[in-house]
This record gives sequence, C-alpha cells and structure tokens, in this order.
Amino acid sequence: MELSEKAVQRIKENLGEIPDPRRQWGYIRHKLIDLLVIGLCSIITRGKGFDEMEEMGRDREEWFRQFLELPHGIPDEDTFRRLFERLNPGELMKCLQSWLGGMREAGGRQVAIDGKTIRGSGKEGEHKAVHIVSAWVNENNLVLGQLATEEKSNEITAIPELLDLIDVSGDTITIDAMGCQKEIVKKIRAKGADYVLAVKENQPVLYGEIREYFAYLDERQTKELPEDVWESGVEKGHGRIEQRRVRTVTDIGFLSGKKDWKDLATVIEVRGRRTAGDETSVTERYFISNKDIPAEEFGKDIRGHWGIENGLHWMLDVNFGEDGCRARKDNSPKNLNILRKAAISLLRAVDGGKRVSVKRKMLRASLVPDFLLKALFGK
Repeated sequence: MELSEKAVQRIKENLGEIPDPRRQWGYIRHKLIDLLVIGLCSIITRGKGFDEMEEMGRDREEWFRQFLELPHGIPDEDTFRRLFERLNPGELMKCLQSWLGGMREAGGRQVAIDGKTIRGSGKEGEHKAVHIVSAWVNENNLVLGQLATEEKSNEITAIPELLDLIDVSGDTITIDAMGCQKEIVKKIRAKGADYVLAVKENQPVLYGEIREYFAYLDERQTKELPEDVWESGVEKGHGRIEQRRVRTVTDIGFLSGKKDWKDLATVIEVRGRRTAGDETSVTERYFISNKDIPAEEFGKDIRGHWGIENGLHWMLDVNFGEDGCRARKDNSPKNLNILRKAAISLLRAVDGGKRVSVKRKMLRASLVPDFLLKALFGK
C-alpha cells in the first residue's frame, strides 16, 4: 500500500496536540507520537500490555520507520508504562476523536450511554476497579465521550457530568434503568436532547403504574384504547426464533408523578417472545420518553441502544480481552481503554471484505503489515 504524506501529516497534527506529561527538562529520548502510534498498533493487532508494545515495535521497526521518526529506536516497556500512567485521558480522547473523524455534528444521532467495569484494573486491598461510563454513537462506531468512576453505582452521578462534556443537542439519549432518574432527565432536556429511558423496579411507583396500565389494556382488548402498536417480523438466528411487539401510550394522565419527569410524553412497552428449542419465554420491558413518535421508531431506538453492549462492551471483553489486562496504576487503565475504543473504530471502518468480523481483521492486521497500514491511514 502506498502511504499518503497527507495521511501521515494528519495523524501527526492531531496526536501532536496532546500535552506531553513527561518532564520537560533534560533530554527526552522518544517522541510522544511514536509511543502513541506503536501502542495503538499493538492493540489493533491483539496486544494487551506494555511488554507487547515493545515487542511489536522491535519486530516491525523498519515498517514503523515509514512514518515515525524513532530517533533512538524502539522504546522499552517501562517507557510505554510511564507514559500511559501519566497521560491525561481527556486529552487523549479529544485528539483521537479529531484524528478519527467521522463524528458528524450533534442532531439526529442516537447516543447510548452505559458503563463498563475494567475488572483487571482493581486490586484487592489497594483500590477498586475503574468503571467507565461511555456515550456511544452506534452509527459511527465512535465514543462521543466518557467518564471514569470507581464503582458502577456512581453512574447516577457520572451521567450528568458526562452530558456536560459533550454536545448532544437534537440527539436522542438512551440509557438503561440505572439512568432512569428525574435529575438525569432534567439534564438531558437542558442539553436540548430527547430521551428514551428504561424503567425497572428501581423506580417502583413509575414502574408499577406503567406495568398495571398495559395489563389493563390487555384485559380490555379494544381498538378504542389510546395506543399505537408495531410488531416485528419473525427473526431467526443463533438457534432462536424471536418476535417483538412495541406499544406506546401518549394519554398518560394515569401516572401520578408525571410532572416529576421533565416533558414526559410517552410510555412504551416492548414485549418479546423467544423460542429456543422446546422452550418459549415472554418478557415485557418498559420505557419512558419525551418524544411522540410512531411505535416502530421507538422500537428502533430501543433496539439500537444495545449497540453499546454488542458493538463496544462485548468487543472490549471478547476481542480485546480488556478484563484480563493488569494495567492498574494511575491513568493507565483509562488510557488503554481509550486506545481499544479507537482500535474498534479503525477496524470497523477498514474494508476487510464481505462480512469480515473485527476479530478476523485483528488477525489480518497482525499478519499483514499492509492491512494494518490500511486500518491506520485508510485507502
């Protein structure tokens, strides 16, 4: 693959904006851009730790010299470790987003917010594992923003802080039941965004009233009731047969606390019927939203939320082995998490052929230097 000077310059300009956390007096042997690019390439090619960053650099030193200066050769693993422990995660994310591009302006996007614990980052008796709350734009395969906390329970306070960091005006925010909080709803509306939030027993009054009302609709079974209904076709895959029904109600005077939920306009029920072998199960899930749109559109929003689980969290665990990484000190868990997310974006964007999974692209990048170059710089 012929390497474009413009593509090389672009990555250098964007990553060059990251403040160097290393001491600025004395002599710095290795350039920041070199460390960052080698680290990212190592993760793209299934590397997990700092030792593998050094190993990959040494194995492909001449290859890296096509676009990196490497004035003193390949840094050792301790140099990588010290850098990622000290690097500011917010600055790293901002510059990587600028380089990756593809993140169109706010308005019309679905932004799914959810958290994931990096289990290997904790150490019993010393500190808890880092929990990262991310805002994920599924259509772009990019993280819009993220915030670290020490516990999953802190998501409730982290979500408003995360919303303060990102522009979501005109977007639709989807969050699971933990984020179904009155103050979070107020924050979303204050940011000019819409919301579709899951409702469970952590909001017992709201949950109970919505569930009882849909049960009442089932009992009446009359077309005059205020509802919109959409049913999916039969979906087959992974040995299962599934079908979904989405019902919405906008006449929500029956909710005793309606005014407590900013601009609440619609309640939604999603009923799923799943058959696997001889076993059939039926589930009901409930949601609230300020939007008044057809039931089918709500179905797309609700299903789209799981992109953050399948396209991000599952990928981090299964393909990148994030929970097995033992980087624990200072900012290293957060910075490696950011590099993995950048790697997902790059691998999803690169053309690997028809229906080639991210896992296969990682393998190809580890075996074929030109494919790794293509993933980094595009065509």
